[in-house]
Amino acid sequence: MVYFAGIDIGSTAIKIVVIDENEIIKGYKVSGSGSMFYKYAKESFELLLKDIGISSQDVAYITSTGYGRKLFKEADETISEITANAVGARKAGEEFGTIRTIINIGGQDSKAIALDEHGNVVNFAMNDRCAAGTGKFLDVAAAKLEIDVEELGDYHFRSIGTPLSINSTCAVFAESEIIGLLGNEHTKEDIVAGIHFSIAKRIIRLAKRVGLNEVIYFDGGPALNKGLVSAIEDELGRELAIPRYPQITTALGAALLAKEAWEYELKNADAV
Repeated sequence: MVYFAGIDIGSTAIKIVVIDENEIIKGYKVSGSGSMFYKYAKESFELLLKDIGISSQDVAYITSTGYGRKLFKEADETISEITANAVGARKAGEEFGTIRTIINIGGQDSKAIALDEHGNVVNFAMNDRCAAGTGKFLDVAAAKLEIDVEELGDYHFRSIGTPLSINSTCAVFAESEIIGLLGNEHTKEDIVAGIHFSIAKRIIRLAKRVGLNEVIYFDGGPALNKGLVSAIEDELGRELAIPRYPQITTALGAALLAKEAWEYELKNADAV
């Protein structure tokens, strides 16, 4: 059996997916990026291969993507996050029908991607000028509220007041707003709900730039936050399509593109 790997090196997390010739996921791994992207990516890749019982020689082709994609020396090819995300969403979202709009919230940026009826990218928009509305902002907000980022969803659903308004478009100023709301004795629950609705409004404005068409697919680590999902669905007035493992969609797309590139090379070699 031959295997293919996709490595998505993001600003906060490294996501790796290994698939087989039948495009079945053999294994995946999510780990922190830290400050040494290459070192941690290489170690994570080696640990994953060990966990799933295959050697590096069994991996025929590796494609890297994400913020640190050019740093992974063992990659046979690098690819943009937009392309990898779209390919991964088509595969991971098969159960939902034809994906037409992708909303992705990453560690340091947010993206909206429009696909045609065949799954090809026709437009995209990114918001990477400020951390407000990204996974990093959720991390900072949770720390400021002295709760774990995994608890944000629970806090959201315990809010009984009107969601508070977080108006700042800059993460630094938004953080100051949170401190001010705490000082005015608003509950953490209402503040968390306000943060989620603030992010929801921001990502929907971004998505409207490329067109909001059904089926709307949501991925990236923050898609695991059920409070944020609820806020986006409330603002949209419709349900989102969320895969079982939303963090690894882009890495899965990179792995599928690795398989495609290997088959292309094999076919051309046979033709010579």
